[in-house]
Amino acid sequence: MAENRVYLCIDLKSFYASVECVERGLDPMTTDLVVADPERSDKTICLAVSPSLKAKGVKNRCRVFEIPKHLEYIMAVPRMQLYVDYAAEIYGVYLDYIAAEDMHVYSIDEVFLDVTAYLKRYGFTPREMALFLMKEVRERVGVRATCGIGTNMYLAKIALDITAKHSPDFIGYLDENAYINTLWDHKPLTDFWRIGPGTARRLARIGIDTMGAIARADEEVLYKIFGIDAELLIDHSWGREPTTIADIKAYKPRTNSLSSGQVLMRDYTFEEAKLVIKEMTDALCLDMTSRNLVAKSLTIMVGYSNSYNLQMERASVPLTVPTNVASVIIPEVVKAYNRVVNPNIPVRRMYVNCNNVTEDKGVRQISLFDMDENREKDETVQKTVNDIKKKFGKNAMFKALDLEDAATARQRNNQIGGHRK
Repeated sequence: MAENRVYLCIDLKSFYASVECVERGLDPMTTDLVVADPERSDKTICLAVSPSLKAKGVKNRCRVFEIPKHLEYIMAVPRMQLYVDYAAEIYGVYLDYIAAEDMHVYSIDEVFLDVTAYLKRYGFTPREMALFLMKEVRERVGVRATCGIGTNMYLAKIALDITAKHSPDFIGYLDENAYINTLWDHKPLTDFWRIGPGTARRLARIGIDTMGAIARADEEVLYKIFGIDAELLIDHSWGREPTTIADIKAYKPRTNSLSSGQVLMRDYTFEEAKLVIKEMTDALCLDMTSRNLVAKSLTIMVGYSNSYNLQMERASVPLTVPTNVASVIIPEVVKAYNRVVNPNIPVRRMYVNCNNVTEDKGVRQISLFDMDENREKDETVQKTVNDIKKKFGKNAMFKALDLEDAATARQRNNQIGGHRK
């Protein structure tokens, strides 16, 4: 019989807001603070809201204008590098007690831990282990945490998201029986991990609005609607999850990709947006060069202004041979952009994906239609640019197009995840 496993899913409470409070010597549980950039409009999204403000009805990830006017609060400018540094310090706390192979970092503020082998070692129950780690983080870093405990990773996550918030010690526990007995009738379905609004709407059309209803549904109907994804829905409706942290560590994707995306701060004209997509492609080429990678194709996606209810445009950019050379890739991206984007409608967001990325082994397959003698020179230039940027900073060198009024590259070089460092 397989050993029963115990997983912890630890989340740092209102992480960015908590860090800003700690930096100010304030208690995030009693301080009204939001993390948002005051230089953006009041429509900007708050990256974090302190637990104190949440208790007053302010929703997480709200927009600044949605915060009630009568409330007084501190607005902290996002400092993404600071949050990364705090997260690294907190993961260091976990590593003092749990081996890296038993840890899966899910996000900057959330981690899964397989503590099965550690309970006997430390003489802890699962709840005692959770309390100990939460206390260590609180005392050594100053940030509070919540924790879900489960007999698989899914149940640990659900215990964190739904159960822990109602517990006085901020810890929730679920096994399969507890899950069925307490959460089969829980609403809304979107509270459950991996069920978004679209999935919930599709289930609602066939009269399903709870996990219990999914478990009792005709599986053939679910497979007809969701395809292979129905297997995940059915397993999760029963609280089952076969994937382990070891499985995640061992997973090797068939193909790899690199991507870049951004939402523009205003509506851009056709030509302005073309300049930005060239910047993004150039940055991806430099990134591939620094990692010694080449791409077999690219995909671009362009979204129009929010004033227009239009789908995103999408185009594939095939390459004759795998490459990372900007002088080859950028013209092909521009051709695709010109082909699919409506020049009369302003653009608001765009994405560039490098597909089927593989190691650059230095093999060059030249055809009669591909006789560019400058490619090797361009590759050398890109490597030199990367060396300079690594030593002196990302803005140590840039192209003339980055000086255009609509350009965003230099500003984004000073950001992490689209926000200030």
